Amino acid sequence: MIIEPTMTSLLKKIPNKYSLVVGTAKRARQISLGSPRLTNDKVESDVTAASLEVDKEKIVFKN
Repeated sequence: MIIEPTMTSLLKKIPNKYSLVVGTAKRARQISLGSPRLTNDKVESDVTAASLEVDKEKIVFKN
């Protein structure tokens, strides 16, 4: 479970919950398979790292 960033703040950037969850999960999988993280935040969880990338607008989801 991620605490920061909050789901509310992420939904301001990606208004569709489904797209947000699926896109974040795909990015977390990429990170777990060795893709470099796009932020310098020191977090252990790949899901949290992916969420921070969304929050800092380092990744963009296509419809």
